[in-house]
Amino acid sequence: MAYRHVKKECEELWAKNKYYVLSKSHKAYLDIREYLKEKEVDIAYLQKKIQSVKDIKESKKDFNNAILHVWGYFKKDASETEKQGLFIVLDEYMEGKNNQESVIQYINALLKKYPNKYLQESTLLTGENIYETMA
Repeated sequence: MAYRHVKKECEELWAKNKYYVLSKSHKAYLDIREYLKEKEVDIAYLQKKIQSVKDIKESKKDFNNAILHVWGYFKKDASETEKQGLFIVLDEYMEGKNNQESVIQYINALLKKYPNKYLQESTLLTGENIYETMA
């Protein structure tokens, strides 16, 4: 019984932080995803793995990949203009003409128009400190 509780805690923690982790390191994302498939998991270990990506140097490729995953939640509802807007902001980020915050602000504007509880709790988009989600 206690195991199911720990597994659920880990799944909730992962749900909040998976796009943040993906934005920092695709490899770390895959490692954690694989770990969560194990029969028994440990919340402290998962917290440590998530925290470890905090100090990883920004990777434009990994951030771009995470945003494309997030975009998947909007693609059926967003207009062509909104889609083009996102890809312009994302291209400018990749070219060094703006920063991650510009892209996240654009996504958050879409999120206001097309609410999604799952994304609204994502630390990548909320700017919430990942440590706060682990209390």
